[in-house]
Amino acid sequence: MQNWDAFLWPYEQAVDELKVKFRGLRDGFITEDRHSPIEFVVGRVKTIESIKEKLDRRVIAPELIEQDMQDIAGIRIMSQFVDDIYDVVELIHNRNDMTVIEERDYIRNAKPSGYRSYHMVIEYKVFLPTGEKKILAEIQLRTLSMNFWATVEHSLNYKYNGEFPEKISARLKSTAEAAFQLDEAMSQIKDEVQEAQRFFHKDKGQNKDIE
Repeated sequence: MQNWDAFLWPYEQAVDELKVKFRGLRDGFITEDRHSPIEFVVGRVKTIESIKEKLDRRVIAPELIEQDMQDIAGIRIMSQFVDDIYDVVELIHNRNDMTVIEERDYIRNAKPSGYRSYHMVIEYKVFLPTGEKKILAEIQLRTLSMNFWATVEHSLNYKYNGEFPEKISARLKSTAEAAFQLDEAMSQIKDEVQEAQRFFHKDKGQNKDIE
């Protein structure tokens, strides 16, 4: 790759646009005084070093990067409840500005490590000075507890280079199950939580008017 900046720019554009769109969707729900299935949104573009490492590890030919490396552009959407994740999945399927290419449900089918998340690969169109370009982006959807667990697991992965001691692996798996049980317990009081949040947002808006 002779010009990494030029290669990565469309991905940076896509991440910026997707963050704005999903955050705007969240604001739309709140403006309509409805529960938003989107709690917050973050995004990133893979670093050059990370791309090179994955090229070597997966034995991907440089000319096949755009089609074989699906997570150069990454969006992560956090939700309060598991049901919210599936609502967002449906919202994404119903959009006409992106096309779902692939999806993997690691919530209902957790990985052996205990990892849970919903992954979607989309095709998204960006507009360059030379015209339109379709690129792939990965969207990960998690609850807050799933994201906390995955962040900790990712940090430990760097420390142990993917080879966890048996004791650590067992603890990770048990804490993943505990996190999922928390999600299920919170889902049982979802209506009460949403009602309390509506009162909170309404009261916050009234106080803002007074100020």
